[in-house]
This record gives sequence, C-alpha cells and structure tokens, in this order.
Amino acid sequence: MNNKTIIAFMFVLIVSMGFVLAAEGEQNTINLDSGQGDQIQTQERVQLQDGEHLGENGEMFKVQTQANNRLKIECNGVSADCGCEMTQATVQEKTQLFAQMSNGQQAEIKVMPDVASEKALERLKLKVCSEENECQIELKEVGKGDKVQMAYELQTQRQAKVLGIFKAQMKVSSQVSAENGEIIRVKKQWWAFLASEPAEE
Repeated sequence: MNNKTIIAFMFVLIVSMGFVLAAEGEQNTINLDSGQGDQIQTQERVQLQDGEHLGENGEMFKVQTQANNRLKIECNGVSADCGCEMTQATVQEKTQLFAQMSNGQQAEIKVMPDVASEKALERLKLKVCSEENECQIELKEVGKGDKVQMAYELQTQRQAKVLGIFKAQMKVSSQVSAENGEIIRVKKQWWAFLASEPAEE
C-alpha cells in the first residue's frame, strides 16, 4: 500500500467521522428544542430576588427582603412574612417559588398570601385582616417529621362572649397550605367552648 492510498484512506475516514459527529450534534439540538430545554430551565433555582414577579397563575407578586433575613411576599395588597430560605425558578417568564424545609426537602409555594388570607378569614368567620384586629400572616413550616409542610398562618384577635354574658378578646389562628390552599388547622383559646363568636358586620 503506497503513501497516496494511505492518505486517501485517512481523508475518507476523517470526513466520515465529521459527518457522524455533525449528525449527532443535530440530533442533540432537536432533543433540547423538543422540550428538554424547559426541563433543564425548571431545575435551575437561584436565590429569590427582590422585586416584582409574575406567578404561575398569572398574578403579580412582590418580594422584599426585611431585617434579620426575613422575606415579605405581597400579592393584591395582602402580605406575608417568612423567615425561611427561598429560591426561585423561571419557566416561560413565570416565577416558581421554593422554600427550604428542615427535613431537607424543598416545598413549592403555589398559593399566594391573598388567597390564603381569604380562605383563613372565611374559616374563622372574619371579614378583614388588619392592624386594628392585630392580624398577622406568616409563611412558615408546620407539622413534624414526614408531615412537615409550608403553610400560611393567620393570627388575629376577635370579639367573643363568654357564657353569653362577658365580652372578651379571643386569640384565633388558621393555617392554610401553601401548596394547595387547603385549611390545615384552626386554633382557638382553651375556653373557646364556653364562648360565642358573633359574626362580623
């Protein structure tokens, strides 16, 4: 086999390998464009940024860092504080929120404070959450062990009548799942069974 034959053989081999690599490159590009790109983007989570965001359901919400590394999430004029560590992911220009929990899991925050507040107030038979009734909303970790989850806890004071005679202020709270908006727990003071709670006008 002479030198010209060897050179020609090597040239054909190199060109053939180039075509194979080019074909594989095109196939990979097609796979990424067919949806895998979104999956990769979904997994990229970064520290939650201050400012306005577009939520998964099309609602605008605002994030603001407070003192002591606490976060404030506001939507439609209703805000909730959170002492948790949160990250965000962007998919199709919409922001997904994730909170780090003590069991190592990350919980997606799908429900905004305004929706959680409405559900909690309805369950407590109250109309408004304001400074006048010392109402506060906090996004926090609730539950234990495998049942730990993120929830909004609304705490407030309401008027009650003990034994139908004595007026009193009663502390009440309601927890709403930050994932699906379901009521998790309602808590009242121990003497609540002796009291009536007039509906708010």
